Amino acid sequence: MKILLTGAAGFIGFHLSLLLLEKGYEIIGLDNVNDYYDTNLKEDRIKILNNVERFRFYREDLKNYQELSEIFKKEQPEIVINLAAQAGIRHSITNPFAYVDSNLVGFVNILELCRHFKIKHLLFASSSSVYGGNKETPFATNHNVDHPISLYAATKKSNELMAHTYSHLYGIPVTGLRFFTVYGAWGRPDMAYFSFTKDIFAGKTIKVFNYGKLQRDFTYIDDITEGIARLINRTPQANNSWDERTDGISTSFAPYKIYNIGNNQPVELLTFIKTLEDIIGIEAKKEFCEMQAGDVLTTYADVTDLQQDIDFHPNTPLKKGLTEFVKWYRNYYNL
Repeated sequence: MKILLTGAAGFIGFHLSLLLLEKGYEIIGLDNVNDYYDTNLKEDRIKILNNVERFRFYREDLKNYQELSEIFKKEQPEIVINLAAQAGIRHSITNPFAYVDSNLVGFVNILELCRHFKIKHLLFASSSSVYGGNKETPFATNHNVDHPISLYAATKKSNELMAHTYSHLYGIPVTGLRFFTVYGAWGRPDMAYFSFTKDIFAGKTIKVFNYGKLQRDFTYIDDITEGIARLINRTPQANNSWDERTDGISTSFAPYKIYNIGNNQPVELLTFIKTLEDIIGIEAKKEFCEMQAGDVLTTYADVTDLQQDIDFHPNTPLKKGLTEFVKWYRNYYNL
């Protein structure tokens, strides 16, 4: 089976490409390799993927519809996995138009091409950030998500609405994936675990926001990719008798379904930092700060649907996952 995977040079896209290639899929990777973070890291991921049989790479931007159309026409993929997006909550406050171009214009281009090329299943990355100001935890896919607190979150919520509309109008089977704080080797340098590690090794002070009173459902990269891989052949089915008064809002009268993929075990930020310090063997210098704009206090995934539908529950212990990350970090940066 041939899969077109956007964001292939990104953190999750890189790992997912490797896993799917290992499982025998043919992967058409696409990425614009933008400079939101160190492009050397992205280029090194691409080099590894290009050495694997059954992988081809296109350097292209989602907002360029005509170029994307030519790739679809040439490659004729059966499945599309859209992971490409402008990431980052803080960045969306200062650079809003980057999110409009990639997450809105780019995503509707993907939807249009899935429509015209009769794609059998579209899977796309949403985010735990859509839960916004919600207080009830764990966050469940049946919860209302109408109160985002960052533009990034709003674009991800928009993606879910756009995808549902196309699923309904054109019968495209669509699966949305709400990821919870993904970490691991080859990760994103803008994420806290990566920047903390960098600053601890450099002897620099790390900023601990909300005085450490934050909780995150840290989810190891291998759990994320395994969840996605299992869902590829789990094509959503329309529920023709769907009624919002009795049925879950993560399903629909369209062939559409939303899943959380998270560790289901939130960890307080100070506990996370202590675990990282113990693995590295260096105590971090800390500056305690107030809450950042756009941040949420807690992320905590209810993964009931994931367990019921594909018998999968992300469960990599934080210490094991961080140990693997630090091992990679030391090797990659020759420490």
